[in-house]
Amino acid sequence: MRRTIGIIDYGAGNLSSVQRAFHALGHRARVTAETDVLDAADLLVLPGVGAFPHAMAELAARGLDRYVRDAAQAGRPLLGICLGMQLLVEESEEQRLTAGLGLVPGRVGALPGGGWHIGWNRLEVTGPDPLFRPSDRASVYFNHSFAVEVPAACRAAVARAGTELVAAIRRERIVGLQFHPEKSQAAGRALLARIVDALCAEPAE
Repeated sequence: MRRTIGIIDYGAGNLSSVQRAFHALGHRARVTAETDVLDAADLLVLPGVGAFPHAMAELAARGLDRYVRDAAQAGRPLLGICLGMQLLVEESEEQRLTAGLGLVPGRVGALPGGGWHIGWNRLEVTGPDPLFRPSDRASVYFNHSFAVEVPAACRAAVARAGTELVAAIRRERIVGLQFHPEKSQAAGRALLARIVDALCAEPAE
């Protein structure tokens, strides 16, 4: 089924590549900061590159922080990508302690040694979720220097780069991916297709 994807434009995201990825799957993908356009979307996508405090300030300046919280708390499907995943949790220590959207319990901290995790790495799926199980051992593309810590119940996949990193999270109809599915070739496309199908399905009564 063709869906409408609302890609949230708050001035801190790699919007065109994410839009192209959804177009390649046959979906409509609209990049916008207008809430009435986002209201019509089947799935909201929060992309992001850059620093956590700046991204939260840009969301707040546009009133989109409250919009995303309200939408997710109302049960609307939401996907966060890279920095967008980090924004889903409660707080980050990047640059200074900054409150996040608070939709998933957790905290963002620097990678050990203050280094970067850049390049291809394999996912290790940590649970039985059928959305993620086909991605176990898949190679995907990462580019980040901060990572989230979340409760085990919210972990969907990890990766190893000297230490174990949370690579994907899920809480009901909220999914976060630390890696870039839009840059992860066939593995990324397959996962995005399953995310759209799974999150846009009617919730169980």
